[in-house]
Amino acid sequence: MNNNIGFVEPNQSLSHLNSQGEAQMVDVSGKSVTIREAIATGRIRMSLETFQAIQAGNAPKGDVLGTAKLAGIMAAKQTANLIPLCHPLPLHKIAVEIKADPQLPGYYLQATVKTKAETGVEMEALTAVSITALTLYDMAKALDRSMVIEAIALVSKTGGKSDYNVSKL
Repeated sequence: MNNNIGFVEPNQSLSHLNSQGEAQMVDVSGKSVTIREAIATGRIRMSLETFQAIQAGNAPKGDVLGTAKLAGIMAAKQTANLIPLCHPLPLHKIAVEIKADPQLPGYYLQATVKTKAETGVEMEALTAVSITALTLYDMAKALDRSMVIEAIALVSKTGGKSDYNVSKL
């Protein structure tokens, strides 16, 4: 296994490139329809003052956490429109969680997406976390422009040819 993230082993091929090196949408019609689930996480750090204002409901733009959660759900549903080679999928579950951490200070984000389809929902979960974080930033930027969005990652996927869980790495 190659430990250099981002590099392809010489004997590997990229599924989104055809034999001429052109972008293509992968043909998943031969795959089995299975229940598939993906979980992605991330976090956003901010000043303690900004964190306290959000927690107290005193942000200038209103309900920061509620708006961010809805934005993440909506984003998961739009993934195929945002990422050119993603398949449009019937999504059966989208759950976005935002957990406060005064020690950070900031928020831990998690998105769980589930479908019954021929391909997985990793990109939908990652998109949900990303847009949740970006919406949190947008809603609170009047208070703090130095917020940091970080550590967005896929932590698990199940239901396809291979399962993945970050704890197994």
